[in-house]
Amino acid sequence: MSLSDTLPLQSPPARRLPHLGAALLLGLGLFAAFAPILATVDPARQDYGAILAAPSAAHPFGTDHLGRDMLARLGSALRLSLGLALLSVVTAAIPGTLLGILAAWRGGWTDRGLSTLADMVLALPGLLLVLLVSAVVPGSFLAIYGSISLVLWIEYFRITRASARAILASPAVEASRLLGFRPAYIVWRHLWPELAPVLLTVGAFGAATAIMAVAALGFVSVGLRPPTAELGLMMTELLPYYAEAPFVLVQPILAVFLLVLALNLVAGYRPR
Repeated sequence: MSLSDTLPLQSPPARRLPHLGAALLLGLGLFAAFAPILATVDPARQDYGAILAAPSAAHPFGTDHLGRDMLARLGSALRLSLGLALLSVVTAAIPGTLLGILAAWRGGWTDRGLSTLADMVLALPGLLLVLLVSAVVPGSFLAIYGSISLVLWIEYFRITRASARAILASPAVEASRLLGFRPAYIVWRHLWPELAPVLLTVGAFGAATAIMAVAALGFVSVGLRPPTAELGLMMTELLPYYAEAPFVLVQPILAVFLLVLALNLVAGYRPR
């Protein structure tokens, strides 16, 4: 009997949680994609004759304090949050992973220089850095996206560097080097299979962090500007009307909760 046979395995309900998260994330993505078909009105179109209207055939999710259709606005806000999260994660993952592999591969001054750069960025709290950039360039999508990516790449760099150093010192990699295989082959054959599950987990957590950061910026009114449909901004706009229309306020809150929950469940995936 091997040692792995004696270790406790995940229970079936625990193994199903990542699949539940993936299904939930897929459902939210489909809703965001098909919302323009379900609600044909412009998310910014105001109707002062239907302010804070209850759900109806014309407005399945009701309307906000300016008579704007909540179905259209919620779909637009989800597309923005998911798109920004995906863009930020991809933009952070590529340089972070490549620099982490470079630092582990070369070592020496290259490793120390890149590690020092990462520590300098890490010295400033991530959300504070995003707030500072957003305050300098208020309402800019590019500024928010760039600052979030600047924060996220550090995790990819540090995890890749630590993991790659151990993998590159393994006998399998040493054998590949002695046989004359190129670095690209070593990265693809030895590094990537070991790094991919960890990086995908970091990516799921990073996407959740990006969504929370954008919502937090919108909630404190330093993020995107009206009439942009953004989940945090929608919460701020609807908060004064929670007594008259709580069903409207709960929608962006529930959307953020489900997005972050789905991504955290997906991050718990462990390939067998």
